[in-house]
Amino acid sequence: MSRIHARKKGKSGSKKPPNKTAPSWVSQDKAACETLILELAKEGKTASDIGRLLRDEQGIPSIKAVTGKNITDIMKENKMALDLPEDLMNLIKKAVNLRKHMENNKKDLHNKRGLALIEAKIKRLQRYYKTKKVLPKDWYYEPEKAALLVK
Repeated sequence: MSRIHARKKGKSGSKKPPNKTAPSWVSQDKAACETLILELAKEGKTASDIGRLLRDEQGIPSIKAVTGKNITDIMKENKMALDLPEDLMNLIKKAVNLRKHMENNKKDLHNKRGLALIEAKIKRLQRYYKTKKVLPKDWYYEPEKAALLVK
């Protein structure tokens, strides 16, 4: 596959474990994993941060293999999920920081193009999440209101 905004092909990132069952060396059971996820969510961690912490510190390679559910599904069941999807929120934070930079550096044309590309990604994700009914139909990205969303 080729990249959207580049003229080259890219290599994908890390691979998930091939087997769908939990390895025998994982000591935590389903209930212990869910309590760990909920504790980390109460601390304000995002789903990707929780997955990384459980992989690196607890030695759990795949939460779905242990619990049968994703981290976001567990957070939604316990009403701890974020209002916006994490990938969309990260792009909005990046766009807000870049707009702040552009206020001070008006002639920075490279970052001006980068901001346009980021906002194009945001609008594509917005359209996708509206079709999947994750976002309401009347939600749309506004750069002025995005700064308030991030805070």
